[in-house]
Amino acid sequence: MVKQRNTEKEKSASVDLFTDLIRSIERCQSELLKMMEKQQKAAEKQAEDLIKELQQEITDLKRRNTELEQLSHTDDHLHLIQMFSSLCSRPHTKNWTEISIDSDVDVYLMNKPLIQLEKTLNGSLNKKIGQTGLKCVQTFAVDVTLDPDTAHPSLILSDDGKQVSKGDIKQDVPENPKRFDVCVCVLAKQGFSSGRFYYEVQVKGKTEWDLGVARESVNRNGQIELSPDDGFWTVIMRNENQYNACENSLVSLSLRVNPEIVGVFVDYEEGLVSFYDVGSRSHIYSFIGQTFTDKLYPYFSPGLNDEGKNSKPLIITPVNK
Repeated sequence: MVKQRNTEKEKSASVDLFTDLIRSIERCQSELLKMMEKQQKAAEKQAEDLIKELQQEITDLKRRNTELEQLSHTDDHLHLIQMFSSLCSRPHTKNWTEISIDSDVDVYLMNKPLIQLEKTLNGSLNKKIGQTGLKCVQTFAVDVTLDPDTAHPSLILSDDGKQVSKGDIKQDVPENPKRFDVCVCVLAKQGFSSGRFYYEVQVKGKTEWDLGVARESVNRNGQIELSPDDGFWTVIMRNENQYNACENSLVSLSLRVNPEIVGVFVDYEEGLVSFYDVGSRSHIYSFIGQTFTDKLYPYFSPGLNDEGKNSKPLIITPVNK
Protein backbone atom coordinates (compact mmCIF):
# COMPACT_ATOMS: atom_id res chain seq x y z
CA MET A 1 0.00 0.00 0.00
CA VAL A 2 2.83 2.32 0.91
CA LYS A 3 4.61 1.41 -2.29
CA GLN A 4 1.51 2.23 -4.34
CA ARG A 5 1.18 5.63 -2.65
CA ASN A 6 4.87 6.32 -3.42
CA THR A 7 4.32 5.39 -7.02
CA GLU A 8 1.34 7.71 -7.24
CA LYS A 9 3.39 10.52 -5.67
CA GLU A 10 6.18 9.90 -8.15
CA LYS A 11 3.68 9.99 -11.01
CA SER A 12 2.16 13.21 -9.64
CA ALA A 13 5.64 14.78 -9.32
CA SER A 14 6.46 13.75 -12.86
CA VAL A 15 3.22 15.25 -14.13
CA ASP A 16 3.95 18.48 -12.26
CA LEU A 17 7.46 18.50 -13.71
CA PHE A 18 6.24 18.00 -17.26
CA THR A 19 3.49 20.58 -16.68
CA ASP A 20 6.07 23.12 -15.54
CA LEU A 21 8.28 22.19 -18.48
CA ILE A 22 5.42 22.65 -20.94
CA ARG A 23 4.55 26.00 -19.36
CA SER A 24 8.18 27.07 -19.64
CA ILE A 25 8.25 26.04 -23.29
CA GLU A 26 5.01 27.90 -23.92
CA ARG A 27 6.43 31.01 -22.25
CA CYS A 28 9.60 30.74 -24.35
CA GLN A 29 7.53 30.24 -27.49
CA SER A 30 5.39 33.26 -26.60
CA GLU A 31 8.44 35.43 -25.91
CA LEU A 32 10.09 34.19 -29.12
CA LEU A 33 6.96 34.94 -31.10
CA LYS A 34 6.77 38.44 -29.63
CA MET A 35 10.45 38.97 -30.44
CA MET A 36 9.94 37.72 -34.00
CA GLU A 37 6.91 39.97 -34.44
CA LYS A 38 8.94 42.92 -33.11
CA GLN A 39 11.83 42.14 -35.45
CA GLN A 40 9.43 41.71 -38.37
CA LYS A 41 7.78 45.05 -37.65
CA ALA A 42 11.22 46.67 -37.38
CA ALA A 43 12.28 45.11 -40.68
CA GLU A 44 9.05 46.23 -42.35
CA LYS A 45 9.53 49.75 -40.97
CA GLN A 46 13.15 49.76 -42.16
CA ALA A 47 12.08 48.55 -45.60
CA GLU A 48 9.34 51.21 -45.81
CA ASP A 49 11.82 53.95 -44.84
CA LEU A 50 14.37 52.70 -47.36
CA ILE A 51 11.76 52.54 -50.12
CA LYS A 52 10.70 56.13 -49.36
CA GLU A 53 14.35 57.24 -49.39
CA LEU A 54 14.97 55.38 -52.65
CA GLN A 55 11.88 56.90 -54.24
CA GLN A 56 13.06 60.37 -53.22
CA GLU A 57 16.50 59.74 -54.73
CA ILE A 58 14.93 58.53 -57.97
CA THR A 59 12.72 61.64 -58.04
CA ASP A 60 15.76 63.89 -57.49
CA LEU A 61 17.74 62.13 -60.22
CA LYS A 62 14.82 62.36 -62.66
CA ARG A 63 14.56 66.07 -61.91
CA ARG A 64 18.29 66.52 -62.59
CA ASN A 65 17.93 64.53 -65.80
CA THR A 66 15.05 66.79 -66.90
CA GLU A 67 17.15 69.87 -66.15
CA LEU A 68 19.99 68.37 -68.17
CA GLU A 69 17.65 67.66 -71.09
CA GLN A 70 16.46 71.26 -71.03
CA LEU A 71 20.06 72.44 -70.80
CA SER A 72 21.04 70.37 -73.85
CA HIS A 73 18.83 72.58 -76.05
CA THR A 74 20.31 75.90 -74.98
CA ASP A 75 22.54 77.90 -77.30
CA ASP A 76 23.76 80.10 -74.44
CA HIS A 77 27.12 78.47 -73.78
CA LEU A 78 27.96 80.66 -70.83
CA HIS A 79 24.67 79.71 -69.20
CA LEU A 80 25.58 76.09 -69.91
CA ILE A 81 28.83 76.43 -67.96
CA GLN A 82 27.13 78.19 -65.05
CA MET A 83 24.40 75.56 -64.87
CA PHE A 84 27.00 72.84 -65.22
CA SER A 85 28.61 74.00 -61.98
CA SER A 86 25.49 72.89 -60.10
CA LEU A 87 24.64 69.82 -62.20
CA CYS A 88 28.07 68.23 -62.53
CA SER A 89 28.45 67.30 -58.86
CA ARG A 90 27.33 63.80 -58.09
CA PRO A 91 24.07 63.88 -56.12
CA HIS A 92 24.12 62.42 -52.63
CA THR A 93 22.84 58.87 -52.85
CA LYS A 94 22.99 55.96 -50.46
CA ASN A 95 25.15 52.96 -51.38
CA TRP A 96 22.23 50.57 -51.61
CA THR A 97 24.45 47.54 -52.23
CA GLU A 98 25.63 47.77 -48.61
CA ILE A 99 22.14 47.96 -47.11
CA SER A 100 20.84 44.88 -45.29
CA ILE A 101 17.39 44.30 -43.88
CA ASP A 102 16.42 41.59 -41.39
CA SER A 103 14.45 39.81 -44.11
CA ASP A 104 15.03 38.31 -47.52
CA VAL A 105 14.49 41.58 -49.43
CA ASP A 106 17.00 41.86 -52.28
CA VAL A 107 17.95 45.53 -51.94
CA TYR A 108 20.47 45.26 -54.77
CA LEU A 109 17.58 45.27 -57.22
CA MET A 110 16.57 48.65 -55.80
CA ASN A 111 19.93 50.07 -56.87
CA LYS A 112 19.45 49.38 -60.60
CA PRO A 113 17.27 52.40 -61.47
CA LEU A 114 19.72 54.67 -59.65
CA ILE A 115 22.68 53.24 -61.56
CA GLN A 116 20.90 53.62 -64.90
CA LEU A 117 19.78 57.17 -64.18
CA GLU A 118 23.26 58.19 -63.05
CA LYS A 119 24.83 56.70 -66.19
CA THR A 120 22.35 58.59 -68.35
CA LEU A 121 22.93 61.80 -66.44
CA ASN A 122 26.73 61.61 -66.50
CA GLY A 123 26.90 60.43 -70.10
CA SER A 124 24.64 63.17 -71.44
CA LEU A 125 26.31 65.80 -69.33
CA ASN A 126 29.85 64.91 -70.35
CA LYS A 127 28.84 64.75 -74.01
CA LYS A 128 27.21 68.18 -73.92
CA ILE A 129 30.07 69.78 -72.01
CA GLY A 130 32.62 68.15 -74.32
CA GLN A 131 30.89 69.57 -77.37
CA THR A 132 30.36 73.15 -76.27
CA GLY A 133 31.79 73.74 -72.80
CA LEU A 134 35.48 73.84 -73.65
CA LYS A 135 34.92 76.01 -76.70
CA CYS A 136 33.03 78.45 -74.52
CA VAL A 137 35.56 78.72 -71.69
CA GLN A 138 38.45 79.07 -74.16
CA THR A 139 37.05 82.48 -75.09
CA PHE A 140 38.21 83.65 -71.66
CA ALA A 141 41.86 82.77 -72.33
CA VAL A 142 44.44 85.01 -70.64
CA ASP A 143 48.20 85.35 -71.02
CA VAL A 144 49.88 83.67 -68.05
CA THR A 145 53.58 83.76 -67.13
CA LEU A 146 55.40 82.26 -64.15
CA ASP A 147 56.54 84.48 -61.28
CA PRO A 148 60.16 83.72 -60.33
CA ASP A 149 59.70 85.54 -57.00
CA THR A 150 57.32 82.76 -55.87
CA ALA A 151 59.26 79.77 -57.27
CA HIS A 152 60.84 77.19 -54.95
CA PRO A 153 64.66 77.46 -55.20
CA SER A 154 65.01 74.10 -56.95
CA LEU A 155 62.65 75.02 -59.79
CA ILE A 156 64.03 76.00 -63.19
CA LEU A 157 61.98 78.57 -65.09
CA SER A 158 62.43 79.38 -68.76
CA ASP A 159 63.41 82.90 -69.75
CA ASP A 160 59.99 83.58 -71.23
CA GLY A 161 58.25 82.40 -68.03
CA LYS A 162 56.28 79.71 -69.84
CA GLN A 163 58.03 76.53 -68.65
CA VAL A 164 58.97 75.09 -65.26
CA SER A 165 60.83 71.92 -64.32
CA LYS A 166 62.44 70.51 -61.18
CA GLY A 167 66.23 70.89 -60.93
CA ASP A 168 68.60 68.65 -58.99
CA ILE A 169 69.88 71.33 -56.61
CA LYS A 170 68.59 74.45 -54.91
CA GLN A 171 69.64 77.62 -56.68
CA ASP A 172 70.97 80.73 -54.98
CA VAL A 173 67.91 82.96 -55.21
CA PRO A 174 67.01 86.16 -53.36
CA GLU A 175 64.97 85.81 -50.21
CA ASN A 176 61.39 86.80 -50.80
CA PRO A 177 58.31 86.46 -48.55
CA LYS A 178 56.31 85.39 -51.61
CA ARG A 179 58.59 82.39 -52.28
CA PHE A 180 57.57 78.79 -51.45
CA ASP A 181 60.47 77.46 -49.38
CA VAL A 182 59.53 73.78 -48.96
CA CYS A 183 56.90 72.80 -51.50
CA VAL A 184 58.13 72.57 -55.09
CA CYS A 185 55.67 74.97 -56.70
CA VAL A 186 55.30 78.38 -58.33
CA LEU A 187 52.52 80.88 -58.97
CA ALA A 188 51.81 83.00 -62.02
CA LYS A 189 52.54 86.72 -62.09
CA GLN A 190 48.93 87.41 -63.04
CA GLY A 191 46.29 87.43 -60.32
CA PHE A 192 42.51 87.77 -60.69
CA SER A 193 39.98 89.15 -58.24
CA SER A 194 36.90 89.12 -60.49
CA GLY A 195 35.52 87.82 -63.77
CA ARG A 196 36.51 84.70 -65.67
CA PHE A 197 39.84 83.44 -66.91
CA TYR A 198 41.22 80.36 -68.64
CA TYR A 199 44.67 78.97 -69.45
CA GLU A 200 46.19 75.71 -70.74
CA VAL A 201 49.23 73.73 -69.61
CA GLN A 202 51.04 70.93 -71.43
CA VAL A 203 51.66 67.96 -69.11
CA LYS A 204 52.72 65.44 -71.77
CA GLY A 205 55.42 62.96 -70.71
CA LYS A 206 55.19 63.68 -66.99
CA THR A 207 54.62 61.14 -64.22
CA GLU A 208 53.33 63.67 -61.68
CA TRP A 209 52.10 67.28 -61.57
CA ASP A 210 49.81 69.70 -59.74
CA LEU A 211 47.69 72.35 -61.45
CA GLY A 212 45.02 74.79 -60.36
CA VAL A 213 44.69 78.12 -58.60
CA ALA A 214 45.69 79.45 -55.19
CA ARG A 215 44.57 82.47 -53.23
CA GLU A 216 47.11 85.22 -52.64
CA SER A 217 47.20 84.72 -48.86
CA VAL A 218 48.23 81.03 -48.90
CA ASN A 219 51.06 79.94 -46.63
CA ARG A 220 54.41 80.03 -48.44
CA ASN A 221 56.54 78.58 -45.64
CA GLY A 222 56.84 74.91 -44.73
CA GLN A 223 54.58 72.13 -45.92
CA ILE A 224 51.25 73.06 -47.45
CA GLU A 225 47.95 71.24 -47.77
CA LEU A 226 46.31 71.29 -51.19
CA SER A 227 42.69 71.88 -50.22
CA PRO A 228 40.07 74.62 -50.57
CA ASP A 229 40.19 75.21 -46.80
CA ASP A 230 43.88 76.07 -47.20
CA GLY A 231 43.34 78.21 -50.30
CA PHE A 232 44.16 75.76 -53.12
CA TRP A 233 41.85 74.41 -55.82
CA THR A 234 43.89 71.78 -57.65
CA VAL A 235 43.91 68.54 -59.61
CA ILE A 236 47.00 66.35 -59.26
CA MET A 237 48.52 63.38 -61.06
CA ARG A 238 50.74 60.77 -59.42
CA ASN A 239 52.42 57.54 -60.57
CA GLU A 240 51.84 58.28 -64.28
CA ASN A 241 48.07 57.70 -64.27
CA GLN A 242 46.55 58.30 -60.83
CA TYR A 243 44.42 61.47 -60.79
CA ASN A 244 42.84 63.18 -57.81
CA ALA A 245 40.91 66.36 -57.15
CA CYS A 246 42.19 67.93 -53.94
CA GLU A 247 38.97 68.68 -52.14
CA ASN A 248 39.28 68.82 -48.35
CA SER A 249 39.60 65.06 -48.78
CA LEU A 250 40.98 63.56 -51.99
CA VAL A 251 38.52 62.67 -54.74
CA SER A 252 39.76 59.91 -57.06
CA LEU A 253 39.23 60.63 -60.77
CA SER A 254 38.85 58.01 -63.50
CA LEU A 255 40.11 59.33 -66.84
CA ARG A 256 39.87 57.30 -70.04
CA VAL A 257 43.15 58.68 -71.36
CA ASN A 258 46.05 60.61 -69.88
CA PRO A 259 45.64 64.29 -70.77
CA GLU A 260 48.50 65.92 -72.67
CA ILE A 261 47.17 69.45 -72.24
CA VAL A 262 45.03 70.50 -69.29
CA GLY A 263 42.77 73.55 -69.40
CA VAL A 264 41.89 75.46 -66.21
CA PHE A 265 38.84 77.76 -66.09
CA VAL A 266 37.79 80.01 -63.22
CA ASP A 267 34.56 81.95 -62.78
CA TYR A 268 35.32 84.11 -59.74
CA GLU A 269 31.80 85.32 -59.01
CA GLU A 270 30.24 81.87 -59.53
CA GLY A 271 32.83 80.19 -57.28
CA LEU A 272 33.75 77.73 -60.02
CA VAL A 273 37.09 76.13 -60.89
CA SER A 274 36.94 73.62 -63.77
CA PHE A 275 39.55 71.38 -65.39
CA TYR A 276 39.46 70.04 -68.96
CA ASP A 277 41.35 67.53 -71.08
CA VAL A 278 41.95 69.71 -74.13
CA GLY A 279 42.92 66.83 -76.43
CA SER A 280 39.73 64.83 -75.90
CA ARG A 281 37.69 68.00 -75.28
CA SER A 282 36.28 66.47 -72.12
CA HIS A 283 35.59 67.72 -68.63
CA ILE A 284 37.86 66.41 -65.85
CA TYR A 285 36.53 67.94 -62.63
CA SER A 286 34.92 71.06 -61.15
CA PHE A 287 35.08 72.67 -57.73
CA ILE A 288 31.66 74.28 -57.34
CA GLY A 289 29.98 76.62 -54.89
CA GLN A 290 33.25 78.12 -53.67
CA THR A 291 33.56 81.57 -52.07
CA PHE A 292 36.51 83.65 -53.25
CA THR A 293 37.61 86.77 -51.42
CA ASP A 294 41.36 86.96 -52.15
CA LYS A 295 43.00 87.44 -55.49
CA LEU A 296 43.51 84.08 -57.24
CA TYR A 297 46.75 83.06 -58.97
CA PRO A 298 47.36 80.13 -61.34
CA TYR A 299 49.32 77.46 -59.44
CA PHE A 300 51.87 75.00 -60.87
CA SER A 301 54.02 72.16 -59.55
CA PRO A 302 56.07 69.97 -61.93
CA GLY A 303 56.60 67.42 -59.14
CA LEU A 304 59.84 65.75 -58.16
CA ASN A 305 62.38 64.75 -60.80
CA ASP A 306 62.19 61.05 -59.87
CA GLU A 307 65.66 60.22 -61.23
CA GLY A 308 64.82 61.74 -64.59
CA LYS A 309 61.47 59.96 -65.07
CA ASN A 310 59.62 63.22 -64.45
CA SER A 311 62.11 65.66 -65.94
CA LYS A 312 59.72 67.05 -68.58
CA PRO A 313 58.61 70.63 -67.87
CA LEU A 314 55.13 71.98 -67.42
CA ILE A 315 54.55 74.30 -70.37
CA ILE A 316 52.01 77.11 -70.52
CA THR A 317 50.75 76.84 -74.09
CA PRO A 318 48.83 79.23 -76.36
CA VAL A 319 45.10 78.56 -76.47
CA ASN A 320 43.81 77.51 -79.89
CA LYS A 321 40.21 78.71 -79.81
